[in-house]
Amino acid sequence: MKQHLLRKCLGLLFTALLFTACNVPDGNVETPTSQPATATNAVETPSLPDASQLEPKYFTICLGQEPNTLYPYGNPNPAARSVMAALYDGPVDVFLDGYQPVIIETIPSLANGDAQIVPVKATRGDLVVNTDDEVVLLDAGVDFFPAGCNDPACAQRYSGSGDIEMDQLVVTFRIQSEIRWSDGHPLTAQDTIFAHRIASNSETPASKYLVDRTQIYEEVDELTVQWWGRPGFLDPTFADNFWSPLPFHAWGGFSAADLARAEVESRPPLGWGAFLFESWTRGESIRLRKNPNYFRAEDGFPAFDVLTFRFLHDTESGISALTSGECDLLDSSLRLESQVELLLELENSKTVKVAIAPTNIMERLDFGINPVSYDNGIGIEDRPNLLGDVRTRQAIAYCLDRQRVVDEVLSGLTYVPQTFVPNAHPTYSTQVDNYPFDPNTGIGLLEDAGWVDADKDPATPRTSRGALGLPDGITLSLSYQTTEALQRRQTAEILSASLRECGIGIDVKYVPVNDFYAPGPDGPLFGRQFDLGVYAVGASGLEPNCVGYQESEIPSASNNWLGLNVIGYKNPDFDALCQKARRSLPGQPAYLDNYARLQSIFANDLPSLPLYARLKVAVSRPDLCNFELTPNILQDLWNVEELDYDSACRVP
Repeated sequence: MKQHLLRKCLGLLFTALLFTACNVPDGNVETPTSQPATATNAVETPSLPDASQLEPKYFTICLGQEPNTLYPYGNPNPAARSVMAALYDGPVDVFLDGYQPVIIETIPSLANGDAQIVPVKATRGDLVVNTDDEVVLLDAGVDFFPAGCNDPACAQRYSGSGDIEMDQLVVTFRIQSEIRWSDGHPLTAQDTIFAHRIASNSETPASKYLVDRTQIYEEVDELTVQWWGRPGFLDPTFADNFWSPLPFHAWGGFSAADLARAEVESRPPLGWGAFLFESWTRGESIRLRKNPNYFRAEDGFPAFDVLTFRFLHDTESGISALTSGECDLLDSSLRLESQVELLLELENSKTVKVAIAPTNIMERLDFGINPVSYDNGIGIEDRPNLLGDVRTRQAIAYCLDRQRVVDEVLSGLTYVPQTFVPNAHPTYSTQVDNYPFDPNTGIGLLEDAGWVDADKDPATPRTSRGALGLPDGITLSLSYQTTEALQRRQTAEILSASLRECGIGIDVKYVPVNDFYAPGPDGPLFGRQFDLGVYAVGASGLEPNCVGYQESEIPSASNNWLGLNVIGYKNPDFDALCQKARRSLPGQPAYLDNYARLQSIFANDLPSLPLYARLKVAVSRPDLCNFELTPNILQDLWNVEELDYDSACRVP
């Protein structure tokens, strides 16, 4: 389920994923005349089978944290999203390479005609999206993309009078007719229109990014809705612009504030998924039951009558609970990566089954190309410009033994990325420069850049002689900053040793996590006070994240230290192409080409170096079927209804 995260905050997921309001039409929403539903009639739950029937089948999933909410628009944490996968099932499943329909008939696309770009007239005073992806009133001086233009080179500036023509994206969603809420009431277009109205309200603690860029979200018929973007907003993730439904028949009498503040005990979640809510024991567990109105029930799904989510707080207790039979599946939120060797030993003894996959989160090393002290020019008291020459950065890349980190720290279970796009993503380009571990090539580049081994002692750092923009005699010694996490310590030991072999001095500093990620000007990362900074980066959705490398994203005092480009990287060609890529849509020829060109610029300029794709690890009882982790799957429990531990499991 898409959470419509603020896309200006794409990117920075550190030790874990870190997840403007306009007046938006309410659509054709009918206000009910009946009294609000009560806790007793909001959810009707059938009884478990009696003694004359088959004994109920139980399944327990153990999570690494307790959900913060079960309200879809309450900014759910990862544990909450795992539970909600069982309650809501979709409305679409999100994979790294696209979407799969769940409760809608098809995924809209330009090819099938359910997504269309149409020219529309705009006049002074209309709300439009400008060339900086901001919702603004069209007025004199506003820069905009005219219809048919997706390149900054053809953007125009509004004169302040007359009509202009801009592109508008229109997307149609058709709900499957057999979908019912767990109380048996049909799920209709009215429910997603109601959800949009609630999500648009300022009392709802969800991102307003998509809300602000939506001109109309309207009911076409009982099972069809259309989304109209504001003029100028071409959204590459348009296929997911379907608001996850809320039960209008049960909750329509409540305000957005009521729904946001309600406790689950007084207003239990009401979904359409494989399971329905039964109870929540705070600090311990959530218990769900099979939903008899689930649209796949006739096919025998789900396999379990009772699904329990237990909350654990450390890896060791999770493994113990699994081997003792208290848990059937350990979710990846338990951060099992540090116990991979033990888990593989248990798998070899047929005690457990291990699922491991790389994620779209990358551990990366950023070069402090332009620290904040350079903003007013490089002074005599500033750090010498050690990283300004791209040859030096490329040499460092060749001197970093990233594959050894993968092999020794991560048991060879992931890969070394060559670009900022994950290997499994459809826009990933193989036609980019890459930097395998090659100290001889690295040393050659250092020599070319003017870094020489003046004392003929490989154990001491090189010094400058004819280096670009530097006086002779400057020592090539860099600070390497990261957090205190064990995996990062192990990585730093390997990488610092390989850099020293090339004559690069390294001073490793392990910074407490709250200090490392502190806002500028004090934090070393967002305050742009580092030489080499190592942390994790990912994306909140499917769109590759080029935004974090744009010049407009450089954090500084002038923008209150808000921005993702902590490197200080500046390349106008990259900025223009990133803007163009973000306006290209899947299915258009330019979509793949734009991202391929961006990756080539990135690999050549090398403002940052991906170290490895981070892992996610889950482990289960050995006879669990139909559970898998792959790089394409963003949600572990996307098919929770298909899990089974019968020895003769059905494969969907």
